[in-house]
Amino acid sequence: MYKPGDVRVEEREDPKLVEPTDAIIRLTATCICGSDLWPYRGAEPVDHQVMGHEYIGVVQEIGSAVRTIKAGDFVVGSFWASDNTCGICTAGYQAYCVHRVLMGTIGTQSELARIPLADGTLVATPGPPDADLVPSLMAASDVLGTGWFAAVAAEAGPGKTVAVVGDGAVGLLGVLSARQMGAERIIAMSRHEARQTLAREFGATDIVAERGDEGVARIMELTNGVGADSVLECVGTQESMMQAIRSTRPGGSIGYVGVPHGVELKREELFFEHVHLHGGPAPVRAFLPTLIGLVLERKINAGKVFDLRLSMNQVAEGYRAMDERRAIKTLLRP
Repeated sequence: MYKPGDVRVEEREDPKLVEPTDAIIRLTATCICGSDLWPYRGAEPVDHQVMGHEYIGVVQEIGSAVRTIKAGDFVVGSFWASDNTCGICTAGYQAYCVHRVLMGTIGTQSELARIPLADGTLVATPGPPDADLVPSLMAASDVLGTGWFAAVAAEAGPGKTVAVVGDGAVGLLGVLSARQMGAERIIAMSRHEARQTLAREFGATDIVAERGDEGVARIMELTNGVGADSVLECVGTQESMMQAIRSTRPGGSIGYVGVPHGVELKREELFFEHVHLHGGPAPVRAFLPTLIGLVLERKINAGKVFDLRLSMNQVAEGYRAMDERRAIKTLLRP
């Protein structure tokens, strides 16, 4: 990304092993993330930045210290590289590994990519997956794992009423995740018909099109004035965060995974809302074995969030389509 609104495909040297813990993979698929739109829209600085942090593919080469994967393995990795052995990793928060590397600094909207800390970051499938499962495995690298973390952080579960703020790929997969965790009622907040349809397909029982105070009032109406047990905040704006907080019942839980931009919380107001807040960058690696298993067993079809599929040389159109909300999420094939 040269500058906001300016994405180009360039030829670069093939990546090489740098550390003995590295692996090189040939990507089967990659994609554009909603968070990539922040710099695209000028909300974050960008200047000739490599792009992409989601990836699946086949291992081409491994460093001398790599033990758990081998050349030829089909692998799924997290958008944070982690050693998966430090105390923070073993507690289930690999996004905060003491040796973590943000894959966006390396860039995975590419044909080949270097994956640091390969043993702790990559999870191999039992064999090459069926072609129709590739999109769902691609989703596990970030948006499915992030939606899953939002549901975990919000303590979604059997008998719970769950509200999901945000109808992007993460919010929609938050709906799917809450359903997998046994939520009894799932309220998806969306104003877009196609996204409402997919939300229902993923397990939403109710749709709320209103936003802000009107959206909160509608949630209260649907929950007999109590609020939802669990709320997933999947946007990252002031409005979405306040909508999430005010839609949660006293003692309820919010899982917030939307990258915050301009969000400020007033301590006194938050104090009297009496809700639990838990969130941040998703520790996707903690959930990868479970999510890969659900995909391979065909229990979920998370790949449906990819409603636009392009070749890598069409990446600029993928960004435009997502920016203009003509697409939920773009899958890229090298």
